[in-house]
Amino acid sequence: MTQAGVIRVGPDHPSLPGHFPGAPVVPGVVLLEAALARVLDDLPEREGRPPVLAAVMMAKFLRVVLPGEEIAVAYELAGDDRVRFVASRAGEAVLRGTARVGV
Repeated sequence: MTQAGVIRVGPDHPSLPGHFPGAPVVPGVVLLEAALARVLDDLPEREGRPPVLAAVMMAKFLRVVLPGEEIAVAYELAGDDRVRFVASRAGEAVLRGTARVGV
């Protein structure tokens, strides 16, 4: 897998006060968006344009992520328009998925 970088959702993120009051966890959609943004930023341009997310084909949330935790994102190409990705904390997967990308 290719390392795409690291993401961290800070404790000041606007989604956290309501998810869950007094004991915030990073919402899955926020984690998914950040992980895919990191992957898309790492993919090369095609036809002179940057890749864009066309569809999330599968996403499985495996562990709770707390605000401020460092999450490493890696991916591998699975064809011309598909990418498999994993987000991990200290080597343990917290999110796995497959997405379709376009230009």
